[in-house]
Amino acid sequence: MKLQFVYSHRDFVTDVHWSSRSSFGMTLMTEGFDGIIQVGWRERMEKGLFRYHLGDLQTRNLPGPCGYVAQLNIQRGIERRKPQEILSIQQEFNAKQFNFNKINPDEIIFEMIKDTEGSNEGEQLQQACRMVVLVNVSPLEFGHCLFVPDPSLCLPQVLTKFATKTGIESVLLSSNPGFRVGFNSLGAFASVNHLHLHGYYLDHELKIESRPVKLLVPEKGFYRLLDFPGGFLFYADSECVDKVAKSICQVTDFLVMRNIAHNLFFTRGCPPCDHIQTEEDRLSRKGVRIAVWPRVSSFGTKEESAFNVALCELAGHLPFKNKNDYELSTEKDVIDIIQRYLLSDAEFNMLEHQLTVDLGS
Repeated sequence: MKLQFVYSHRDFVTDVHWSSRSSFGMTLMTEGFDGIIQVGWRERMEKGLFRYHLGDLQTRNLPGPCGYVAQLNIQRGIERRKPQEILSIQQEFNAKQFNFNKINPDEIIFEMIKDTEGSNEGEQLQQACRMVVLVNVSPLEFGHCLFVPDPSLCLPQVLTKFATKTGIESVLLSSNPGFRVGFNSLGAFASVNHLHLHGYYLDHELKIESRPVKLLVPEKGFYRLLDFPGGFLFYADSECVDKVAKSICQVTDFLVMRNIAHNLFFTRGCPPCDHIQTEEDRLSRKGVRIAVWPRVSSFGTKEESAFNVALCELAGHLPFKNKNDYELSTEKDVIDIIQRYLLSDAEFNMLEHQLTVDLGS
């Protein structure tokens, strides 16, 4: 019988903040949500279930206003599973290809179950889907795991409200501001067409957690990121997860219907505003920022030699594949690579207008 983690709204951690230094300091946990991930992940690393042993990664901050966090992870670039051939954002699930029903059962850490006591019938039905958490055998950082909604449903890699809600709730369950969750659509470097999200710990603050934003649709909490790779932002505290998840899926469904690839990144962050008031506000992490980046689809294109542009790279975390690029790349070099995968200004502005109308209607 697999280990189960049963949680409720009462387990969300709201008193979270970064210290005044840039690094949180990885305190290994043995209890709660963080404990069950960290202990289970380390046990499976010691059992040799991973494609390589992940030690302390060389890390440096690239000079410049973007605050990029660069890490050298050569083994992931070499050993990770070859991505499946993807031809469309809407590609159907194919049981003949690799999927999470074919993994070694020992890779499963636990199942997440939301306690729905006191919820209405509709909410109980929504939560009936189980979330399986397993290790990513080609980890990019400590605790790298995958969140897979009931694998037996054989869902393609298209976000659902349940998956989005659980992604937000996972960040709220963690007491570590360095725990992040992300999603790559097909055509945005998702390597497996079986619905899953990534979760991992990064012991460094990212600029996206506190960047200013522009409000677009107040009633939906829909924002545009400013001074960052062209994308949108939502914000969820413990009281509005369901509402925000619904709005996020309205955006991602819009993108899927138009065959537009996209990446999402869920991280602790300050409440959205057009500027940060105080240092205390900048370090506050009571809620979750969810960034959504529409981007140029990558179907069968040659991978970048330095790093692929997916969920973590767009957020400012750069796992480099080779030592030369890791040591020599500048902020300008990184921006030049990322820009090749973003929509043009004209395309993004048109999409922003369409989404603003769609969400506001």
